[in-house]
Amino acid sequence: MDTALDSGFDLPAEARRSGVRHYALGHLVAGGDGCAPRWTGRVDLGRNAVANRVGRLRALGGDAVPIFGGPGGRELAVACARPAALAAAYRRVAGAFGAEAVEFEVRDGADRAAVLRRARALRAVQQERPLRVVLTLRLGPGGLEPSDVTMLRLTRREGAEVATVNLLATVEPRAAGDGRLRRMAAAVRAARDQIARAHGLATPEEAWPRIALTPVLADAGDLSRADARTLAAYADRHGLAWLSLRGVNPIPDVSRILWSTSP
Repeated sequence: MDTALDSGFDLPAEARRSGVRHYALGHLVAGGDGCAPRWTGRVDLGRNAVANRVGRLRALGGDAVPIFGGPGGRELAVACARPAALAAAYRRVAGAFGAEAVEFEVRDGADRAAVLRRARALRAVQQERPLRVVLTLRLGPGGLEPSDVTMLRLTRREGAEVATVNLLATVEPRAAGDGRLRRMAAAVRAARDQIARAHGLATPEEAWPRIALTPVLADAGDLSRADARTLAAYADRHGLAWLSLRGVNPIPDVSRILWSTSP
């Protein structure tokens, strides 16, 4: 959920309507001196109307996690060169949300200095409190970009624990014909092997529970109910961490089909 696009989005009402209970809220990027986490870089933590409804969502048994980075603004690890201040920013967000998890939509995987700063700051916070870290990365036809694989390896080397790699997978348009989901599955398998190597796992199969899959829709009709059932069966068969959706709203029932198989 991009909170800048729809400040009136009602998390608890949408959860009751759709059955979806878990959301990721974006996007927190650098504001002020570069070390201050702000929504879209402008809105202070406590002044986001969508995020302020998380308590009511949790009362329904759901949850929402904040997303750092994303399509606009500068990610904190890029803008903030002071390690202690960066760790304090992550700590502040986790505390303000009462968050057990945070998500990073990383678009600076080739920036080695930022990768190292982020990893060291997260290690410091994880040494103080349980905090699951999700890295959201673009999935290409051949899996992950080499720079993103290097980022995963460096993050592990620096002592930060990444619980889940969330793969953003663009859904091919319906006009692309048969094989759209098979091609997506092949890309996920390639990413699985890369993730297993980066995490130092003994076999590629051990990486499946560390992977989440987020199809990105450009058109509501590009993911049918049958497609959703196929994806749900795929996630269940391989034990994926979760299925999610981004982009335009899907046709009715698609979210519910995906949600029914997600933890």
